[in-house]
Amino acid sequence: MNINFKYDGVKASNRLEIMAAQRIEKLFDKFDFIVRADVFFKTENTSDPDTGMICNVRLSIPGPRLFAESSNSSFEASIAESTIDLERQLQKRKSKMRAHYSK
Repeated sequence: MNINFKYDGVKASNRLEIMAAQRIEKLFDKFDFIVRADVFFKTENTSDPDTGMICNVRLSIPGPRLFAESSNSSFEASIAESTIDLERQLQKRKSKMRAHYSK
């Protein structure tokens, strides 16, 4: 599996890349049909101190791509929330795939 990182107005960080890669690797271990992941980090000017650090994750899998976006006070929290959302989407997709192939 290939993981690509892109930064928009944010300085590249090995620590963020390692953290995101570890969480995505866990998804890949559970769902072997993931082909590629694109992770985007960006900041947003906001009046709410609990938002502004945005992490978008797009997964390429058979069929339509999956996408999750999260905005929190830290990139770490945004990564965690995005990957949790993607895990729910992957579970749903896997159950649909299983239902399709069992017919």
